[in-house]
Amino acid sequence: MSTSAIDSLIFRDIFGSPAMREVWSDTYRTKKYLEWEAALARAESAVGLIPPEAADEISSVCKVENVDFEAYAKETLTIGYPVLGLVHQIAHLCRGDAGKYCHWGATTQDVTDSATILQIKASFDLIASDLDRAIAATEKLARDHRSTPMPARSNLQQAVPITFGFKMARLLATLKRHRSRLFEIRPRIEVLEFGGAAGTLATLGDKGLLVQEVLARELGLAPPEIAWHTERDRIAEAGCFLGLLTGTLAKFATDLKLMMQTEVGEASEPYVANRGSSSTMPQKRNPISCCYIHACAAAVRQGVASLLDAMVEDHERATGPWEIEWIALPGVFTLAAGALAQACFVLEGLEVHAERMRANLDATRGLIVSEAVMMGLAPKMGRDKAHDVLYAIIHNPAMGEKSLADMLLGRDDVMATLSAAEIRRLTDPTGYLGLSELMVDRVLAVTNA
Repeated sequence: MSTSAIDSLIFRDIFGSPAMREVWSDTYRTKKYLEWEAALARAESAVGLIPPEAADEISSVCKVENVDFEAYAKETLTIGYPVLGLVHQIAHLCRGDAGKYCHWGATTQDVTDSATILQIKASFDLIASDLDRAIAATEKLARDHRSTPMPARSNLQQAVPITFGFKMARLLATLKRHRSRLFEIRPRIEVLEFGGAAGTLATLGDKGLLVQEVLARELGLAPPEIAWHTERDRIAEAGCFLGLLTGTLAKFATDLKLMMQTEVGEASEPYVANRGSSSTMPQKRNPISCCYIHACAAAVRQGVASLLDAMVEDHERATGPWEIEWIALPGVFTLAAGALAQACFVLEGLEVHAERMRANLDATRGLIVSEAVMMGLAPKMGRDKAHDVLYAIIHNPAMGEKSLADMLLGRDDVMATLSAAEIRRLTDPTGYLGLSELMVDRVLAVTNA
């Protein structure tokens, strides 16, 4: 019986993905332990530390289907760590005296950390793939709506006009930065751990570094410059990246939730029959994916805080903080994958309501471009005076249902500065998009890693 949303039959594909759950499953982790043990045996055989036939035998039995998981779990409960019970099973399965060479010169944390890095590596492959999907969908939205005008908002109030493409291009630029970050951090993170008891490889004599190099190559990881048993920045950096990524996704989800409000109606999540329905209000279409992105991102942040706490480890082998990672990492990666999958779904099918964007631009009857008028008056009137004129007009009870243009046309000081045609031009929201379209083009032209 599951006790977590990421493993729940009901919730697991809302808050995660099957592929990411598989990477953080007992079976996958154990498979990586076995791959590590087999690779160590081959590496040690290659440099003459153990007999070749022993390495062959160890490699032949290091198959996850050979593991008695019930016995494995029971021994882990007794010992407190999962690796030694697995080593016992491997050694028992080996024919002849090959079993005595199992785990030669290694320590539990070498295997555990390296397996964790292999899980992170596989997880990053999944994240990278969905991040590319999100980027492609956002690029299309930015390009298609390069010139679609809408209100920008500041403190939830209409500010000045922008284009929806500009809004999407900002998200696109951020997602591209995340892709660059991922490309940059992976070589730092995807590093082998193999140092023995306290990291010095003392058990292997002068062949320790050679074994380390061969082992790293076997596993597709980089060799470490020094043991990192209690230097946990690699793990923490992986978590922090996911915190940044999901923070961006939650910001997008928050914007979309607000845009889906009945009174705003500028965009909607993709329509799927009955998705986001209310049990009592048939008219409702809730921002359901946005809600899940928000929840996943919040939980990821808390997990990242735990990973940062796990950095505070004592001496050369720690007393407890290490285990925090075992608890936090599966959830952090699974929830981040869930948020990203929901974001891909939304971005790939987002409904954009350009007509409502235009209607909302016109809702203030020109007040949204009061800045444009102020700057039009400023060269002759001075910026402060122009600001006072606009402020007086906007707060004049006589304005009522009149437009800003009508009020401006009724003031002698304004008419002495601007023509009626200039006033009409300055109070057209679509004429005050600034460099929105040019900035969209600049972001679309950027090709990050």
